[in-house]
Amino acid sequence: FFRDSSDIVGFTNIARASTPLEVVALLNDMYTSFDGIAANYDVYKVETIGDAYMIVSGLPTRNGDQHAGEVCTTAMDLLHAIGSFTIRHMPKTKMRLRIGVHTGVVVAGVVGLKMPRYCLFGDSVKVAESMESGGAPMRIQISETTFEVLQRLGGYKTDYRDEVDVKGHGKLKRYWLKGKVGYDRELPEGEDP
Repeated sequence: FFRDSSDIVGFTNIARASTPLEVVALLNDMYTSFDGIAANYDVYKVETIGDAYMIVSGLPTRNGDQHAGEVCTTAMDLLHAIGSFTIRHMPKTKMRLRIGVHTGVVVAGVVGLKMPRYCLFGDSVKVAESMESGGAPMRIQISETTFEVLQRLGGYKTDYRDEVDVKGHGKLKRYWLKGKVGYDRELPEGEDP
């Protein structure tokens, strides 16, 4: 299982300066772009909650270590796309995305009767969220387990960031994903945390 969580930095301020219909149009434009990118990879969009976009690979069909490469390359494409994304009603405002990625075990299934949804449960979901929330604008932060899988796949460029305490997991090393060999799209310069 591999999960990516992305979030718009400063979304609250953008939403405050927008009408409700402008917010809906903005999210629709952005998620339509993201869905188009995700369609190029072996990833599954689990959900969008407000300005958060969650994808997974290796579920519902397992794909070995390939899940890490699929999600990380998708994440790089999302970062590339957001660099040139234009908000229709605020064309001078630049969108800034923060992305976190984690590899781990989850329970997945369809829950509910009235509006059934495919949901993910478990500590790995929380770790992925902490990778996103503890990251930095225009950067992709990955967990140690993701880093280890990318090392096995080979070709990914990473920088060690630091080590933090993650509830239920103890000390966890974090890395920045900087690119991969042969990836020819320009990635924006990440901001400092």
